[in-house]
Amino acid sequence: MKRFLLMLLLLASPVWAVEPREMLDDPVLESRARDISAGLRCLVCRNENIDDSHADLAHDLRVLVRERLVAGDTNTEVVDYIVERYGEYVLLQPNRDGANLILWYAGPAMALFGLILAIGFIRQQARKRASGEGRPDALSDEERARLQQIMGD
Repeated sequence: MKRFLLMLLLLASPVWAVEPREMLDDPVLESRARDISAGLRCLVCRNENIDDSHADLAHDLRVLVRERLVAGDTNTEVVDYIVERYGEYVLLQPNRDGANLILWYAGPAMALFGLILAIGFIRQQARKRASGEGRPDALSDEERARLQQIMGD
């Protein structure tokens, strides 16, 4: 039973892609590298950060981040260097400025617009029902007589 629980525990633990040979000896620099890597997207795996990815490009990015930190760059300088080299797509959380504002706010704005349209449509339909619009007109005398004839037969 103990072996089974141990195996489950080992299988359930996360598998990190950062290899021991990539890690820095200085724990402060390594912690900074992990913080930076958590915000960088693997360009091969798409929605996975570079620390979790096993792709070769993710390995190269992890090494590059650590090289820049050892060279004395700040966290911001490292991220700026990576973005300059690979484009803003490498960021898991894109910047909220410039043209990106359109992307950040377009979804909520469209949802609000749709809600306003839906409320307007519902109110219009309620007004039509209250005023009697949209209902079929009453039967004429001829139609009523014909209906009586059909129903009586």
